[in-house]
This record gives sequence, C-alpha cells and structure tokens, in this order.
Amino acid sequence: MDALTGALALLAAVGNGAASVLQRRAAVEQKDEDAHHPFSGTRARRLVHELLALLRRRYWLAGFGAMVLAAAFQAGALTVGELSVVQPLLASELLFTLLLGSLVFRHRPGVLTWLSFLMLAVGLGLFMFGASPSGGDATSDASHWLPVGAGLAVAVAGLTILANTVRGTPRATVLGAVTAVGFACTAALIKEVTGRIPDGASAVFASGYLYATGAVGLLSFLVLQSTLRAGTLAASQPALTLGDALVSVILGWALFGERIALGDRPLAGVLGALLIAAGTTGLARSPAVHGEWDTVQGGARAISRGPRRGLHVRLRARLRPQPTRRRRPRRGGWWRRWRR
Repeated sequence: MDALTGALALLAAVGNGAASVLQRRAAVEQKDEDAHHPFSGTRARRLVHELLALLRRRYWLAGFGAMVLAAAFQAGALTVGELSVVQPLLASELLFTLLLGSLVFRHRPGVLTWLSFLMLAVGLGLFMFGASPSGGDATSDASHWLPVGAGLAVAVAGLTILANTVRGTPRATVLGAVTAVGFACTAALIKEVTGRIPDGASAVFASGYLYATGAVGLLSFLVLQSTLRAGTLAASQPALTLGDALVSVILGWALFGERIALGDRPLAGVLGALLIAAGTTGLARSPAVHGEWDTVQGGARAISRGPRRGLHVRLRARLRPQPTRRRRPRRGGWWRRWRR
C-alpha cells in the first residue's frame, strides 16, 4: 500500500510539473501578444479575455490535460494513503518542473541545479523516514471543517491583499502561496470525498464536500493562471509546492487525526527538512532558473521570431542592391509619326 501511494503521488508530481511548465509557456506567449496588442477594458473583462485566449493555445491545452491526469493520480494516492504522506511527496514536483522546463524553454541546468536536485530528493526521503506519518481516519467531522475552513479563508484573504500590494517576483511568490493553500484544501476535500465512497453514492452526493471540492479546485486553478503570469517558475514553484506540503500536513493532523512521529527519529526529520530548505534555496538561486530563464529562452524569443523575421526580411530587401533594368526604347505615338 505504501509503495502504491508513493508511485501514484510521484506520477501526480510529474503531471503537476508538466502542467506548470506547459501553462507557463502559454502564459508567456499570451503575455507577449498582449504587450503588442493591449486589450482595453475593465479588469474583469481583461481576465476573461486572457482566459479565453489561453483556451486556444496548444501548450495550455496540453498543460490542462496533464493537470487532469495529475488530479486523477492524486485522488488515487489519497484513497489508499494519508494526506500527510501524499502531499509532501508532491513536493518533488520541483524536480520535474525544472527538468521539463529545461526541455521546453531550452535551458540546460548547471552544477548548482543538479546539486539542488540531489539535496531536495535526499531531504524528502529523510523527512518521510523521520516523520513516519501514520494513522488517521478516512473522513473528518463537520465540526472540524468549520474552524479549519475559516482559518484557511483568513489566510487566503491576507495573502491576496499582500499580493495586490507588491509586483514582480514577490507577487509571484505570494500568489504561489495562495495557490498552495487552495491546492492543499482541495486535496483534503478530495480525501474527504473518496473516504465516503464506501458508504454509497448518497453519502457522496448528499453532502456538500463534493461541490466544495469543485468550487475550491476551480478557484485554485484560476489563481494558478494568475500566478504563472505574475513571474517565473523559479519565483512561484518553491512557495507553491512546499507550501502545499506544509499546509497538507497540518490539515491531515487537524482534520483526519494523522500522527507525525518526529520524536522517534528527530535527527532524520531535522536533517531532511534542512536539506529540503537548502535544495529549494539552491533551485531559486540557480542560474538555470534565475531571472528570465522561462521567458527569454523558450518564450518571448520563440514568439517574437515571426515579427523579427519579417522585419529582418524587409531590412534585407531594402539593403540588397536592386538589379538595374534595361529600359526599352519608347516608341512614338501616331501623332509623332504624323508630324514627321
């Protein structure tokens, strides 16, 4: 059961990483087009226009398909495993995001990047070995959901206000944290719904958890699109993935009574957490993910290739010496011949 949970969680991490990279590529293309052809209108109309424009892009559609597959794998992992086990494993999405992003945006990782990969992977393994999350119930009680939901709503509201006051990289980081809270809450709701499946269809559809899952998942999906447009993957992904893991561990303890046995192996847990922090810091500072790595290499350069190529052709046509044409002798008209 643990091996199946880990395999499904890793497949979900691969799908989430692919979805982030592909939808980031589509967001870069759309942002570049909006810079050349700005859309005039209210903020709500502009957001609707951006979303409709993304629906016509193949990279975004491919990323959406990868996200659907990742959600299916995540639901399967949550069905057979604990929330505090599945969501920390999804933090390996950082690895797959950088690997796939290096392929899509044509940027080869350096030594620091691979070293960060190793620290993050080993740190995840040590943390899971030291934490040994176990136990917990398949479902939770409504009395637990009310205070937890209120706390999550306050956290999301505060982070959203903070995101509206900053710009650039900090905005992408804060929006990544908002998306992390939304995804963690969606995962907890998915576990609640899947835990009620053995009780029959009435237990699933009669309760409001299924509809809350759809609403929170849709809102988190929309926030993710704003996150991908706000800044680079290096700015948003660490806050998104690690924030998702942290909030999910808290939700597993608060809602489902899952136990974290850090006291049994404290050294492994602390060392794993330090390696995760060091690996995330290394990824954020790596030359492969720093600055405009996912806009210049594979995004804006490839997008503007068409206009640049057209300008290059026009300039070359102007600078190229034109061949001299031999002028044919002009024959006189009938009136000239008559004058003769």
